[in-house]
Amino acid sequence: MTSQPAGLIRRLGALFYDWLLILALWFVLTALLLPLTGGEALPEQGPWHWAYQALLGLSALGFYLGFWRKGGQTLGMRAWRVRLVDEAGRTPSVHAMLVRAFWALPSWGLGGLGVLAMLLDPKRRALQDRLSGTRLIVDRIR
Repeated sequence: MTSQPAGLIRRLGALFYDWLLILALWFVLTALLLPLTGGEALPEQGPWHWAYQALLGLSALGFYLGFWRKGGQTLGMRAWRVRLVDEAGRTPSVHAMLVRAFWALPSWGLGGLGVLAMLLDPKRRALQDRLSGTRLIVDRIR
């Protein structure tokens, strides 16, 4: 049985749900740091600013990698019935997941052009799919 590729609306829906969760995670992380600053806002420049930005970025990466390793789905992907698989239909390697996450930034960041490229691809793969050897499929109902 061939797996159906996930369409743009499903991808956007899952992404929206996931980013609501990531924002909540960032609120919690920021609240945990406030006692270290005496309740003051974190600096807008300097080494602490960059350490904080790195913490936010790594926590978002950890969110995706953690969920993808546990069955190929984040919570948003589960709600929208989307699953990340490799070309053989298995859970991708950590390396493939890291490549996918790395290329997702410019893919979405350039006005979504890397994602919109899926509309021209016969297999409906976005830039990060092609470069990482992964794909998003519609998950079967269990």
